[in-house]
Amino acid sequence: MEPSEASGQRDTQALLSTTQEMELRRRDYHVERPLLNQKQLEELGRWSSVTGTHQWRTWLQCSHARARALLLQYLPVLAWLPRYPVRDWLLGDLLSGLSVAIMQLPQGLAYALLAGLPPVFGLYSSFYPVFIYFLFGTSRHISVGTFAVMSVMVGSVTESLAPDEDFLQDLNSTVNETARDAARVQLASALSVLVGLFQTLLEVCWKLPQSVVGTMVTALVAGVVLVVVKLLNDKLQQHLPLPIPGELLTLIGATGISYGVGLKHRFGVDVVGDIPAGLIPPVAPNSQLFAKLVGNAFAIAVVGFAIAISLGKIFALRHGYRVDSNQELVALGLSNLIGGVFQCFPVSCSMSRSLVQESTGGNTQVAGAVSSLFILIIIVKLGELFQDLPKAVLAAAIIVNLKGMLMQFTDICSLWKANRMDLLIWLVTFVATILLNLDLGLAAAVAFSLLLVVFRTQLPHYSILGQVPDTDIYRDVAEYSEAREVPGVKVFRSSATVYFANAELYSDTLKQKCGIDVDRLISRKKKLLKKKELKLKRLLKEEKLQRQAAASKGTSVSINANTSIRDIESNNMEGSKAKVSAGKELEDTAASGQEDAKAPDGSTLKALGLPQPDFHSLVLDLGALSFVDTVCLKSLKNIFRDFREIEVEVYMAACHTPVVTQLEAGHFFDASITKQHLFASVHDAVVFALQHPRSGPVSPVSVTQL
Repeated sequence: MEPSEASGQRDTQALLSTTQEMELRRRDYHVERPLLNQKQLEELGRWSSVTGTHQWRTWLQCSHARARALLLQYLPVLAWLPRYPVRDWLLGDLLSGLSVAIMQLPQGLAYALLAGLPPVFGLYSSFYPVFIYFLFGTSRHISVGTFAVMSVMVGSVTESLAPDEDFLQDLNSTVNETARDAARVQLASALSVLVGLFQTLLEVCWKLPQSVVGTMVTALVAGVVLVVVKLLNDKLQQHLPLPIPGELLTLIGATGISYGVGLKHRFGVDVVGDIPAGLIPPVAPNSQLFAKLVGNAFAIAVVGFAIAISLGKIFALRHGYRVDSNQELVALGLSNLIGGVFQCFPVSCSMSRSLVQESTGGNTQVAGAVSSLFILIIIVKLGELFQDLPKAVLAAAIIVNLKGMLMQFTDICSLWKANRMDLLIWLVTFVATILLNLDLGLAAAVAFSLLLVVFRTQLPHYSILGQVPDTDIYRDVAEYSEAREVPGVKVFRSSATVYFANAELYSDTLKQKCGIDVDRLISRKKKLLKKKELKLKRLLKEEKLQRQAAASKGTSVSINANTSIRDIESNNMEGSKAKVSAGKELEDTAASGQEDAKAPDGSTLKALGLPQPDFHSLVLDLGALSFVDTVCLKSLKNIFRDFREIEVEVYMAACHTPVVTQLEAGHFFDASITKQHLFASVHDAVVFALQHPRSGPVSPVSVTQL
């Protein structure tokens, strides 16, 4: 090569930016290997099937640790309550519990009427099941209790099996309300152990001509007030520590007006009536009714569980914890079973109350326990104050609270853009429930969803991949004995697409196969960082006090350890005489704490004395990903977040073009996750990870070897 050519080449390299140089280095590799068919690949990698283990052997094992694990699994309160951070979470849970209880009171009264029962039984259903869920539930944010849909389903059963016509008195053809309510309570309590059916809209339309003008005006005024309060809450959400309790204020105002004006006697407005104070003793359900209710019970059980687990998983994904579906079924079952013994009607969780519980600072199930205790006070002492409350006000509260359900129609536009298969499920569910009633419609929608799952997924097989020698092919290390993991890089693959039904399993298996408890390591890191921050604040505060004491005496001036002599001279401080204060040792400690906080590795696992993963990069082989839903997007983002917390960079590989398009439509890529984290093949991702390790030295495996 001529000297001029060499000089020109050096000049060209000098003009390249750092990014271009990195790109050139990343592409500066090649692989030469013979073409391999599947048979040759199996021979080269010595493929053999993985021997299965008998699951029944683990079921029969018994030990102290296993017994303790089972106890904590089925009674979760024993696991999280001893570790409850009182100072950090108690105030938020108390405020959240009171806010939910303020909503629980009017909704309990209203939904009891919707179920065809005396209002006091709505209060019972807002106390017993909620406290049972506090002991057995795993979701931290859902609000268990009365729910509109469940109340309608219960009401259809009670009114069909115990209609008013069966309790007419012979003399004046009036309804014996005492006997009717007793029969309906017996039906509802038995139904709470088994669970019931849905009422159609046609019967409501038939009874419209029988409406009382005073009742309609009362309901209309109450509805307008509730809507105005909700609009104010939305507008002033950022300025209010707690939302305005519109339902409670409306109930109190309506009760006072009804008592003062005499709405019942003057205008024929029906009121709540007698609300007995105190609790009632438990009563065994009438088992003779089980045969009549067993078919309807299954429908309500499915509806209640579907609502609760859906909301529970939404909040769990949002706040980064896990909801156990099996334990949720047990918790709701016990809530209804024990509640039925105390003459409660079936319950689930309310979307509106759950949102209030989350937005007002609720952190755990303690908020639900607080709300149930507040309702207990109402039952024991204050319930009789609402005897003159018009029932029309409760009806208005029910209708206004349906706003959240009606707003779900706005999901159609977003689902059309993001995922049309989810939109199809939404539309089928809506049409089926309208045409076939809630129970049959839900069954048809579930069957349709399962049919889609059969065509779109298969049973997943999760594996850690290793490189087959002298190739750029990666296979399961459990099946190919010659396949070797690349030091410093983990490659994880699922044989099925990741979606709402298996996204949680995908994340859990990934962390398990990586051989490190990611969640525990993150928790320990956060605790140590918090302790370090508190220690630094304390030292800085003490240093400030020392400075103030020295300044007041005028005998010494402390010098920060970060200030050099040159800095002093540059600020015209040559003539000043600085003396070291009496608290020099404390000052040095604070200065060293400042240096640790400013150091780039001050919050690393190594600096905190925590164990480091034996790999610096994670590659997700997404070649099996055939579609993306919203839960998959959130799970992938959580994986990026969690592994970056333990200083492991995450890359994705082998995504098909439609999947990439869906990722873009779902706004997956942002400033922290870009398309530079996405590679055409696993090998490309591994080579890039070796050339750009997030932390620690470059792996001893060279790029040319790959």
